[in-house]
Amino acid sequence: MTIACIGEVMIELSAPEGSAARVGTAGDTFNWAVYLRRSLGEEHRVRYVTALGHDPFSARITKAIEAEGIATDRILRHPTRLPGLYAITLDHAGERSFHYWRSEAAARTMFDDDAGIDALDGADVVALSGITLAILPDAARERLFAHLATARADGLQVAFDSNYRPALWPSGGAAREVMERMWALTDIALPSVDDEMAMAPNETAEAIAARFSAMPLRAGALKRGATGPLGLTTGAAPDLPAVTRVVDSTAAGDSFNGAFLGAVLQGGDEAAALAAGHACASRVICHHGAIVPRADWDA
Repeated sequence: MTIACIGEVMIELSAPEGSAARVGTAGDTFNWAVYLRRSLGEEHRVRYVTALGHDPFSARITKAIEAEGIATDRILRHPTRLPGLYAITLDHAGERSFHYWRSEAAARTMFDDDAGIDALDGADVVALSGITLAILPDAARERLFAHLATARADGLQVAFDSNYRPALWPSGGAAREVMERMWALTDIALPSVDDEMAMAPNETAEAIAARFSAMPLRAGALKRGATGPLGLTTGAAPDLPAVTRVVDSTAAGDSFNGAFLGAVLQGGDEAAALAAGHACASRVICHHGAIVPRADWDA
């Protein structure tokens, strides 16, 4: 299979207290793509679809994507725009806060015309997030929705994580309206209870679980933090090892998504996919930054 992950890759500044800032490369669906690639057999292809510039930072991002074995042949290039930038700060419990410089990022232009849609040709699976949707202008978002609806009728599978970031939306209600349209185009759902409650504060965790469990999904997981994931087609909450150490929770959900999707695409049932996602996320949060260095991962 070919899996196309769609979104924005940014320059990441990670500044643990008392340490010099480290420069990395990250973004939610890029993180997802990395851990998906690490979980899949070599017979499958992971491709990243975005827009970058012609500058040294875009070159750095491209090199980082390729270093993970992810194809970059469908990345579009904007003649003048740069990639976005964000910084992470952590509290004493390892919880992160983000600070962004991304309003003019090249990735916002990726579906401004048919070139971006054409970049999705040949994909068997498309993976995207609420952040992907949030950074797109309305017309570009509509172009993407129309393509996904048509392609699903021809066999494309869509994996989606709402990954709600309030600063990117006019309101929680506006975000929820767009997300609901996306869930209707989704085969593999990877929401988190925190994101769903942030968009609709009056909805309980139980109501969220019931809403997603009623969807006609191939597979799905409701991420519930320390409570553990809930299978959305089985309603099962497997007994998984407790997380006892958190250094940095960055990419906890993204890494879960990658390993969960990898397990599903290789024929695993939902229980096996939940366990794979949980195990991957548990490893990632023991390291600083979104991407665990390959040397540490393989050790």
